[in-house]
Amino acid sequence: MTFSNRLISWYLENKRDLPWRNTVNPYPIWLSEIILQQTRVAQGLPYFNTFVANFPTVFDLANASEEQVLKLWQGLGYYSRARNLHQTAKIIAFERNGEFPTSYDELLKLKGVGTYTAAAIASFAYQEVVPVVDGNVFRVLARYFDVNTDISSATAKKEFTLLAKELIDAKKPSLFNQAIMEFGAMQCVPKNPDCSVCVFKDSCAALQKNKVNQLPVKLKKTKVTERFLNYLVLEDEQGKTIIQKRTAKGIWHNLYEFPLIELETEGSNLEIASALRNTGIVSDEQLISIIGFEEKSIRHILSHQRLYIRFWHILIKGNLKEGLSKNSIKKKPFPVVIFNFIEKYF
Repeated sequence: MTFSNRLISWYLENKRDLPWRNTVNPYPIWLSEIILQQTRVAQGLPYFNTFVANFPTVFDLANASEEQVLKLWQGLGYYSRARNLHQTAKIIAFERNGEFPTSYDELLKLKGVGTYTAAAIASFAYQEVVPVVDGNVFRVLARYFDVNTDISSATAKKEFTLLAKELIDAKKPSLFNQAIMEFGAMQCVPKNPDCSVCVFKDSCAALQKNKVNQLPVKLKKTKVTERFLNYLVLEDEQGKTIIQKRTAKGIWHNLYEFPLIELETEGSNLEIASALRNTGIVSDEQLISIIGFEEKSIRHILSHQRLYIRFWHILIKGNLKEGLSKNSIKKKPFPVVIFNFIEKYF
């Protein structure tokens, strides 16, 4: 039995019943692929269901505001995916009359659609014979064929794509792509896979050479920077506070936050008070007290950054200009670490 046939046979017996697998409609397929980029299925499925419930068609998504989209995306991270999703929905709805491109090459032209997502949509919706190559596929192929190429190198994607092209079942491209992705997610997992029950245990090169936990090779390490973020949770005599929109490029673009003071290290009450004076948000006469909500910083890990976050309760006299009630701010989209704080203290 060939690699492809054995893989598809395994898939048909073991696949998970996921909603985007029961359709050839490109809209839910595209939606699922964008949500599942850098997101596990267990985490992404509730978001997919929420998006489909709120935006049943690409026209519904296109007509939504960016804030609505970001609010529903809240907690998934990598918020540029949501912004690109929204922009692409507008192009498909308003410039293409709701019609998705029907080929891999044309799909690649859409904002936020890379080679993997284009291949997934093209094969799942239109049965185009083009292989998907993502982290799961890298891992399965590297182990089965004992490929020692560094997957973070510039040539890796091309090498693995050529290998996948040789293997893909030209009569069942959708089934093959779904199968190899599922196999990597469920059986050929990153750490300590159970090779004793694997359908390829008699032919996997990595297993025969005792190299399963050494493959795939990834030498390049992500440089991680540390940042110390101090959020000023002001409260006036009416119990109102203020928030601001992050308009600068970078993490959490177009999400909301409390006024921010970023320091080189952990901040003390005195340092926050001194920095607060420089912001001009409140005067010394208005300031009543500054107290940290928690004694220690919250550690929040992103792909390239390690954030140390503290929230400071700042009581002031009088009323804040443009102050908002605590209930009203809950409707805005926030980074999940700030949203969790609001849920706990507001």
